Amino acid sequence: MALKVELKPHERIIIGACVITNTDQRARLLIDGDNIPILREKDILTPATADTPAKLVYLAVQLMYISPDPQANHGTYFSLIRDIVTAVPSAWPIIEGINNHILSGEMYRALKEARKLVAYEKNLLDLNRAAHSEREANAEALRPT
Repeated sequence: MALKVELKPHERIIIGACVITNTDQRARLLIDGDNIPILREKDILTPATADTPAKLVYLAVQLMYISPDPQANHGTYFSLIRDIVTAVPSAWPIIEGINNHILSGEMYRALKEARKLVAYEKNLLDLNRAAHSEREANAEALRPT
């Protein structure tokens, strides 16, 4: 079954090993093929935008997904995962899902699961910032004027 993709003007997409950039008009593509990695621009992370541990994991999984030899990135991935599990053991269920998909060769599903890790990390960071702001506000209220 073919995949239908609609691209916005100037939107990029990775199909296989190629980066395709749309022109200045919307375009519809019908992509037919088996096991061809496809990533829309909104789902692509670059080394510059992978600025948190979970985003680095996502980037490693992304590289496995688009690579003809996914195992070349396994070392980096498992090193990053080790660090995250040590720092945030509560992330293990998500990481276990990513691992299971990688080990069964379902790289796109692993990538989708890695998005959940990024969202989980963002939630934890937001909660931490809110708690920090609340502590600062409480400390400020206790200061003599």
